[in-house]
Parts: sequence; C-alpha cells; structure tokens
Amino acid sequence: MKQKFFAFFKRFGKFFRYNLKNCLLLFLTFFKIGAFTFGGGLAMIPFIERETAEKHKWIDKEDLLDIVVIAESTPGPIAINAATFVGYKTAGVLGSACATFGVVLPSFLIILLLSFCLDKVVALKPVAYALWGIRAGVLALIAKSFWSLFKSSKKNVFSIIMMILAFLAVSIFKLDVIIVVASAAVLGIAAYFISKKGGEKK
Repeated sequence: MKQKFFAFFKRFGKFFRYNLKNCLLLFLTFFKIGAFTFGGGLAMIPFIERETAEKHKWIDKEDLLDIVVIAESTPGPIAINAATFVGYKTAGVLGSACATFGVVLPSFLIILLLSFCLDKVVALKPVAYALWGIRAGVLALIAKSFWSLFKSSKKNVFSIIMMILAFLAVSIFKLDVIIVVASAAVLGIAAYFISKKGGEKK
C-alpha cells in the first residue's frame, strides 16, 4: 500500500513539474507574441503560426485555421482566442490561463504607460514616421496571413464563391461583418445538408 502511494505521489510530482514547465513556456511564448507583434489579430497570425505550430508543435496549421474561424465568428480577438485554445490543449485550464494572461499583459502595460504621455509622444515627428512605417509592415503581415490561411484551407467551388461574395459584401456594399459571418455560417450549414442529402439519394 505504501509503495503504491509513493509511486502515485512520484507520478503526480512528475506530471506537476511537466505541467508547470509547459505553463511557464506558454506564458513566455504568448508574452513575446503580445509584446512584439503589431497590427492586431490578423497581423499576429504569422507569428502565432511560427511559435505554436512550427516551433513548439503545440497545434497544427489546420487547428490555427479553426481558431481564426472561431475568433472571427465569436467575441474576442484572434490572439486571445488562440492563446486560450493552445494553452488548454497543451496544459489544461492552468495552461489556458497562463497563455491568455501572457498575451494580454504586454498590451496592458504598454497602454498603461502610454496613457501618461500619449499626446506628447504622438506629436513627435519621428514617432509619426515610425507609425507610418509600422502601418506598412502591418499591411504586409495581413497579406501574409491571408495567403497562409488560403493555402491551408480546403478549396472548392462553394468556398471560392463564398469568399468572393463575402469580400464584395464587406468592401463594396459595406455590410456589417457580423451579418456577413453569420450568413456565411448559415450558408455553409445549408450546403452541408444539401450535399449530404444528395449523397444519400445516390
């Protein structure tokens, strides 16, 4: 009985240390993502992909695509949703909390510091030019995100038509993004049931 107890305690200790190490790594990784990525959620996707899918192998690229889809159709930024998902998949609830806190903390600290001197900083010409440069860089990151997601997504006639219609609805007809995403989800479900019904008839 005593040997079983010590064996269980030893296994639990190893699991706890492993989990704690993963939680710390999750926090540091997403802290770096939050601190050094500019331009919001879409611009963060290449960085998130490199750190979580390529470097640490916590998720694969299909998981990242699912995260982006969920983030765009539910409340919350992509980076926070990605941190929550990856953290939970890697180290459970504690990992989810550490990753989410890690990605949020840099923005909170930077905005807190800027709030004391924002007017003076923005008025400086070097800062204004730096912001223009950052905007150009962010545009490139968003384009990279689009291409990466486009390559990893499943493509068929329906998905391409939906992509074109969604782009036209947002860019030309100025429809609300929420309406476009909700409509795309409804049409996707309808297409699934139609294709399923057609398959059953065959």
